[in-house]
Amino acid sequence: MAIKINYIALGTRIREYREKANLTQEKLAELCSLSAAHIGHIERGTRIPSMDAMFKIAVTLHISIDVLLYDSYEDKNLCNIDNIEKNKKKLKLKDLVANTRIILEEISEEL
Repeated sequence: MAIKINYIALGTRIREYREKANLTQEKLAELCSLSAAHIGHIERGTRIPSMDAMFKIAVTLHISIDVLLYDSYEDKNLCNIDNIEKNKKKLKLKDLVANTRIILEEISEEL
């Protein structure tokens, strides 16, 4: 099953959190070692961010990647807690969030 991500929704969420943090695109780009033009493209959904860029943006904005990705899936069933619990591995949302936070903390320590 291919997962399709709505990159416009992802970009919108990044812009919302950037604005909440009172950062300009230029400042976020500087803090993430990316270009302001690239941030602008990501926010408009015209470029697909790499995982590295996603991690840098999430760490800089002090949020987890799952927060950025939530509502970005075109298949809304992937965001449904009931469906997550029913999948083959019986993942629990709390475990998913906890593991994501652990990974982000390790990455932020490396940065």
